Amino acid sequence: MSSFAGKVTVVTGAGSGIGQALAQRLAGHGARLAVSDVDAGGLDETVARLERAGADVFAQVLDVADRDAVTQHAAAVFERFGAVHQLYNNAGVAHVGPVAESSYDDIEKVMAVNFWGVVHGTKEFLPHLIDSGDGHVVVVSSVFGLVAAPWMAAYDASKFAVRGFAEALRGELLAVGHPVRVTCVHPGGVRTPVIEHSGGAPGENLPAVQRAFRVLALTTPEGAARAIVRGVRYDRARVLIGPDARLADVGQRVLGSQYERVAGLAARLIPTANR
Repeated sequence: MSSFAGKVTVVTGAGSGIGQALAQRLAGHGARLAVSDVDAGGLDETVARLERAGADVFAQVLDVADRDAVTQHAAAVFERFGAVHQLYNNAGVAHVGPVAESSYDDIEKVMAVNFWGVVHGTKEFLPHLIDSGDGHVVVVSSVFGLVAAPWMAAYDASKFAVRGFAEALRGELLAVGHPVRVTCVHPGGVRTPVIEHSGGAPGENLPAVQRAFRVLALTTPEGAARAIVRGVRYDRARVLIGPDARLADVGQRVLGSQYERVAGLAARLIPTANR
């Protein structure tokens, strides 16, 4: 079982949603926090909440897609605390639209943040996690790292990639005996601003997608953070968050590739640029 009191924990995407709730929950368990986000205003709000709770906190505005910036952030965190015990790769963006209508730039942006952001963070902090003797890497994938959703191919691809990266990393660390554990998190619909902040293909009906998401998002950020912390505490390799994530996991296991037919039929209920 992992403890949190006194541990140095790094949380990306901490300016809102799951990241903000996660930082607050970790602070409540006595963790020392290094938080970052590309949104300076949201990050300031998180820091204010943490400081009111009496947490030891270090914050930097950070674009996880920028490798050099992540390298500098990792160095600054280590200089501030002298150790790093836990890394929560949480930052992410979404894009809505069919493959045929999505630009290369749109797809590359999603991969740069969601996949390469995880790679950057993991590679830069991993030496510190190993040296701590009690490290933990947490990677936030998605329910769409278990099953793919039409109109969200870029997001799906990034979250499947994150899952594969985490599972391979876990195997490597077990093979060589490094004292670092890995947890891959698959949230279902969580009531965060991710869809409001998402991009879309030209003509995409984003308000309709946002309305559908608000109906389908069954989990609060606080509930998601609680599940993640519990998963880390008990060293779980995979954490499914919400009944929708659990249903998707079972559905994929039962139906195999036939789940794509179900997903395709369900996707007709969401208006798109072509309908």
